[in-house]
Amino acid sequence: MILQRSVPILSFCKFTSLSSPKFLILPFNLSSPASCSQYTSRFHHRPRGRVRAFATAVSVDDKESDTFFADDTVSWSSLGVADRLSQALSRIGLNRPSLVQAVSIPPILHGNDVVVAAETGSGKTHGYLVPLFHKLCTSTDDSLDTDEKMNRPHKSLVLCPNVMLCEQVVRMANCICNDNGEPLLRVAAVCGRQGWPINEPNIIVSTPAALLNYLHAIDPERRRRADFIRDVKHVVFDEADMLLCGSFQNQVICLINMFRFDEKLLSRAKNSPPQTPQTPLDMESESNKLFELDIHEDMEANTILEEEEDKDETLKETEPIPKKRDWKRYREIYERSKQYIFVAATLPENGKRTAGGELKRLFPDATWVSGHYLHRHNPRLVQKWIEVTVDTQVDVLIDAVNHKFKTLNSENELNRTMVFANTVEAVEAVAQVLQGKGIECYCYHSESSLEERTRNLVDFQEKGGVFVCTDAAARGTDIPNVSHVIQAEFATSAVDFLHRVGRTARAGQPGLVTSMYNESNRDLVAAVRQAGKLCEPVEKAFSRKRSFRKKLKKRGRIGGNNTVQVQDKLAA
Repeated sequence: MILQRSVPILSFCKFTSLSSPKFLILPFNLSSPASCSQYTSRFHHRPRGRVRAFATAVSVDDKESDTFFADDTVSWSSLGVADRLSQALSRIGLNRPSLVQAVSIPPILHGNDVVVAAETGSGKTHGYLVPLFHKLCTSTDDSLDTDEKMNRPHKSLVLCPNVMLCEQVVRMANCICNDNGEPLLRVAAVCGRQGWPINEPNIIVSTPAALLNYLHAIDPERRRRADFIRDVKHVVFDEADMLLCGSFQNQVICLINMFRFDEKLLSRAKNSPPQTPQTPLDMESESNKLFELDIHEDMEANTILEEEEDKDETLKETEPIPKKRDWKRYREIYERSKQYIFVAATLPENGKRTAGGELKRLFPDATWVSGHYLHRHNPRLVQKWIEVTVDTQVDVLIDAVNHKFKTLNSENELNRTMVFANTVEAVEAVAQVLQGKGIECYCYHSESSLEERTRNLVDFQEKGGVFVCTDAAARGTDIPNVSHVIQAEFATSAVDFLHRVGRTARAGQPGLVTSMYNESNRDLVAAVRQAGKLCEPVEKAFSRKRSFRKKLKKRGRIGGNNTVQVQDKLAA
């Protein structure tokens, strides 16, 4: 046995030879400016104009609710989207905005920094693509540039954690076309084997590493870097919780610093006395000096903050601020010239080192859009829970794969089932089991080549069938009309669980999730099911460093003999 985890999948291999009234919704909460004012930011700037909270309706009858589309009175035009763009959206079947889009588009169009935290399948990608298209299509002048020689068009940048998501965003953007079937804007991916496009794109989609490689390694003279950073006016961080944590964090913070420094330079140039011909302002030289200076400042400050947080986790806001933090008070106040948009389906806020906590610290004036079912049970989702043993798991898996769940478009659509396992070895074992039973399937995991993953994903989208995968396919992949998700191994974290189940019941469709678990997962499953019944969020469960079981044990030790509420035992 190679694998002995929550469900010992490789034990399947021993059995491969066997035969066998009107509803109105108020679905989102926009945090008020005051709610973020308590957080201190390492970057200070002039606050933007605030926009009021957007609300379209009020709940009357949950049974008749539309949990995806906005109210009938809300249209693209009513949100402020240009007619040409509205018509292009209608041509690809997007006749009405979703709830998330109805709430997130106005503040983005207004120019605010925006954090969109909403459940999977709620339309977040078009929620930021539509206002970016509107801004770029209707832009008439590079009014923010102070150098008359820099008559360059504005650009938008979308950052994604991996190549597959970059290519998916590009495909979705290129579907927005004019009357002649040509894309409204030039959108290009700069990642993987794709270099910088010959024709300058309006929207660039890239991974943080690929973009930094371009800005540093390919551009030793730094001229492209200064021009690119100056041209970018809107920056989107897709899957923001992943980008702000783990291996991506340093790269993303570096990019944020670079864009912030350019804003500071531009603000300084606009507010400084006019330069004489003998003493022109060397923007590129100043940018390089400021970049190196502020990087050193931020690294030193971060070290101080981390040391102090480790020493005293219970420091209250009412206590005096240590002198070492005085550097924050003297940071230069500058005029903002770029917009930052963060998008995520899971965004824990509690804690100093969570993605949500970091965003509140870095962007205290951002407008927050939070989905009603963020970190909660989606009412369009049907869930089946089946406890298995080594002797029964193969039969349960085969029965689940053979089950046909009817969706709204099931008569005209191909049947698509996704089967999740926790490791590459488990995926291969599950595929072997299914193939031994005469069930063809596609495999998708990190050890497959990019070409093989792309081919299998496209075949699954076009032909349907069974898609066996790790959590590499759980985050961000938009596969239409997946009717059934099977957890052959139960997820090891709340984040993975939410992203897995979010592959179905998307865009207003219903979906089925079958979760297999064993005795070691029993308490965890009971806690998750109870949270679903109570419509409670699982936000307290989020932790990228602790498994479900470790967190449950920790809560059990803290509680002693006292009875612990089930929903409080959720863990990641």
